[in-house]
Amino acid sequence: MNMYELAFIIKPTIDEDGVKSVVERVTQLVVTGGGEVTSTDIWGRRKLAYLIQKYREGTYVLLQANMIPTFIIGLERSLKLSEDILRHMVIRVDS
Repeated sequence: MNMYELAFIIKPTIDEDGVKSVVERVTQLVVTGGGEVTSTDIWGRRKLAYLIQKYREGTYVLLQANMIPTFIIGLERSLKLSEDILRHMVIRVDS
């Protein structure tokens, strides 16, 4: 397993409880795929650099997890299909 950072932006129309449930769903995706979430950091609502789907701000979340490299493709597909997530990025952290 490799260490990855997963950053994603949640729509600003989602309230605090909704943000927690979205983060929980993403965490469950990682765990279901055989990964292990080591830390979760909710940065809060921030202004976006440019409009994304007509939104000017979003809630930023950073997850650090140990995952199998072959699982990343399925994870990205699930994140892309989620209506609550505006953007996401998965980066492998070199040790």
